[in-house]
Amino acid sequence: MKEFEVLGEIRDIETIAVGRGIYISRYLDRTYGKGRWRKMKGITTVRLADGAICKAEIHWFEAHGIGRKDFKIKKVIP
Repeated sequence: MKEFEVLGEIRDIETIAVGRGIYISRYLDRTYGKGRWRKMKGITTVRLADGAICKAEIHWFEAHGIGRKDFKIKKVIP
């Protein structure tokens, strides 16, 4: 089961790292396929495992043709 669910549109999207700046690129290539991986961040509304709904800053990896993978909550915004 997921720890959280993304409910709304992700906004204020920024690229954090590309190419060699992504330290787990070998893992991403093996798990999801080869691609030009980018580490991204943005703000969205999430539902936590306990049912609470809040805004949060999330980070994820994405590649063209593969999509968004490995979402993590980095900060809950009050």
